[in-house]
Amino acid sequence: MKIIHFFDYKSPYAYLAQEAAYALAGDYGIDVEWQPYTLDIPAYLGAAALDAEGRDTVQTRNAHQWRRVKYSYLDCRREANRRGLVVRGPRKIFDSSIAHIGFLYAREHGAWRRYHDHVFEAFWKRELDIETPAVIAAELERAGVPAAGFTAWLAGDGRAVHDRLRREADEAGVFGVPSWLVDGELFWGAERLERVRELVERART
Repeated sequence: MKIIHFFDYKSPYAYLAQEAAYALAGDYGIDVEWQPYTLDIPAYLGAAALDAEGRDTVQTRNAHQWRRVKYSYLDCRREANRRGLVVRGPRKIFDSSIAHIGFLYAREHGAWRRYHDHVFEAFWKRELDIETPAVIAAELERAGVPAAGFTAWLAGDGRAVHDRLRREADEAGVFGVPSWLVDGELFWGAERLERVRELVERART
């Protein structure tokens, strides 16, 4: 059984799903492949950027989109508070592809977990700029991954791998995170992880 878990560092729902995703792998002793999926948020929720007073300086979102966004962060903060986690809404829509390529680089070096966990945590505390290559290189070093070759990899093979994986995910039907692809069958949303568990249980009997 092949299971791929899709995440995006700029998704609070993906952040909150990580504990359960780890539990899936640990409870059944199975391999789950973590894979970044860079969301194009402006395509379906509009672009936005907030100034120091919290005013939108882009103003392309309609009222419905703003209600949806505000509720999503309220919902995620409630769940984060239950677990002792911090979720602070970012002041703009970040390009998470650089941090995702950092994840792929860490995975190539066999040491993605420490990088992954800290990037998620620090980003949602507003302590990490995931768009700056030097910051991501420092995160790699922090995780024990030598980052000397990261800048070149980011501009070349790393970007190519990231884009290929994104295309393959699109072709498989992925459109949001957190998602799980189980032998080609897609499950979207943390609440659907129970269905993934059911498939794993069925395969073990």
